[in-house]
Amino acid sequence: MQLAEAQIGEHLDDLRKKIDAFDEALVRLLNARAACALEIGRVKGQLGLALYEPDREGAVLGHVRRANPGPLDDEAICRLFERVIDEARRLERGADAAGNPADSHA
Repeated sequence: MQLAEAQIGEHLDDLRKKIDAFDEALVRLLNARAACALEIGRVKGQLGLALYEPDREGAVLGHVRRANPGPLDDEAICRLFERVIDEARRLERGADAAGNPADSHA
């Protein structure tokens, strides 16, 4: 019985290591996405365009819903991406207000 418990413990450790690796990949991808959003904000600023485009946000949410194979449902994916979009917009506004990209990661 102890062997089975040890194997289960090892299996849990392996799964947690996988989650840690996924989390690290997500952090890299989210920061790469944020860098793109900052560049978009910079270009919009040069062109005098508004930072917030509701139609574009709707298109992004539609895109991620179509790309979603699960197990997260579409509503969960939309909630996550609404937050990602909110944070990107916050960065864009900060960069716009400062006149340069907000690159602090404190």
